Amino acid sequence: MIRAIIFDLDNTLVDFMLMKRMAVEAAIDAMIDAGLELNRDAAEQEILAIYEREGIEYQRVFDDFLESPLGTIDHKILASGIVAYRRAREAALVLYPHVTVTLMELLKAGLRLAVISDAPRREAWLRLCYLNLHHLFDVVVTFEDTGERKPSAAPFERALELLDVAPEEALMVGDWPDRDVVGAMKVGIRTAFARYGDTFGTVRSGADFELADIHELIGIVAGLNAGSASLEETEA
Repeated sequence: MIRAIIFDLDNTLVDFMLMKRMAVEAAIDAMIDAGLELNRDAAEQEILAIYEREGIEYQRVFDDFLESPLGTIDHKILASGIVAYRRAREAALVLYPHVTVTLMELLKAGLRLAVISDAPRREAWLRLCYLNLHHLFDVVVTFEDTGERKPSAAPFERALELLDVAPEEALMVGDWPDRDVVGAMKVGIRTAFARYGDTFGTVRSGADFELADIHELIGIVAGLNAGSASLEETEA
């Protein structure tokens, strides 16, 4: 019997990479308008290289970027980039189709909902609150809660503990097989691969289920729970 659904956040509920790309592009345009003497393509390559080196959530990306070509930080250019980034980020932060209706149907069916994210706690909660999802989840586990990132078993074990469910009573949904699927499998949680959010061109996910649309979860959970009910009746 499935009693809880655990979701990854970025590229599973939220189209994170679309948001990041649009925000970075807006920041570059604003910095050039403010006096940055660097062409758009070169600036984008440098910023992406910093993210690749420091992590996609790195908060000082524009500071490092400006120190590289200029040797110092022009705060007019920096501020222009940050303001444009934030405005574009908010405008581009959107849910994938059918996320809200799927979450509501799962809640109405009596399931508990959780998020496991490698994002910093502050950033994960900002995204959830901005999208008005914060009141839908019983549990949110971020990097600070365990000090370990997926595919470590620790975040999954923490989520199970807080949800008060056994591994076989949970289903993990995520877009990154090497982290979401592998990590969940370590502790015995069934997995569903969010192919609609895949940014790696994954061929074989290794998951128990694959989702072209998040709403397919409703049928999967109904089928699993119907099978569990039939088995219990047979054993009785």
